[in-house]
Amino acid sequence: MSVVEQVKIVTKEQLKKDIFKFAIQSEKMANEALPGQFLEIRVNDETEPFLRRPISIHQINKQNHELEFIFQVKGKGTKLLSHKEVGDKINVIGPLGKGEFKFQTAKKISIIGGGIGIFPLYELAKQAGQNAEVTTYLGFRSQDFVVLEEEFAKVSNRLVITTDDGSYGKSGFAINYLKEDCKNEKPDCIYACGPLPMLKAVRDFANEMNIPAQVSLEERMGCGIGICLGCAVKDKHAEGYKHVCKDGPVFDVNDVEF
Repeated sequence: MSVVEQVKIVTKEQLKKDIFKFAIQSEKMANEALPGQFLEIRVNDETEPFLRRPISIHQINKQNHELEFIFQVKGKGTKLLSHKEVGDKINVIGPLGKGEFKFQTAKKISIIGGGIGIFPLYELAKQAGQNAEVTTYLGFRSQDFVVLEEEFAKVSNRLVITTDDGSYGKSGFAINYLKEDCKNEKPDCIYACGPLPMLKAVRDFANEMNIPAQVSLEERMGCGIGICLGCAVKDKHAEGYKHVCKDGPVFDVNDVEF
């Protein structure tokens, strides 16, 4: 169950230019949070910007009652948030989203992320890795954008880093290496988050190979709780729409149009 709370920032780290990792402390949120869920964060106490910013949960630490989230500065709201410091308090709604990653019965999984879409995949890899063999594929534009390599290496049985320009790791798109590995042995499920072309490629490949797949969708959200209807995606099984904030953000690849 989500709560609205003034929470304290307990750690702040700049991972790359314009990419920041914060940890906040909230016993209620940490106890409730699941891999794939997100937070709605008010970036300041002013009326401008008016809307909260939706940011995925990166890591859950129930023992310390902490949640980590990572974001890239892309506009006024995230710029204001990046100026917050340890000890400051921010207003947060969370954890949000009924659609979370379902991995409990899988024994062999593949995780694929692209760019800033890798951030919500870490907690999935960490928790799933307790009972399953995890292979993780992370794709970046170039070496300058590679983040969290050491963290994912610790929670994956095998980690493949790719860059579009070949400046670091393997050259090309991450999905090409996923496809190659699936020729030898198929995973029980594929989990993905990242740019829309990557998600579509994952969907098409998963369907071609008859592999279950789940994707975390990133859409603009006004409210985060299903009121504004700004994050609607077409329901493939019925007339009407589902909403990324309320019904997702994680969906089976064949449940919604994207």
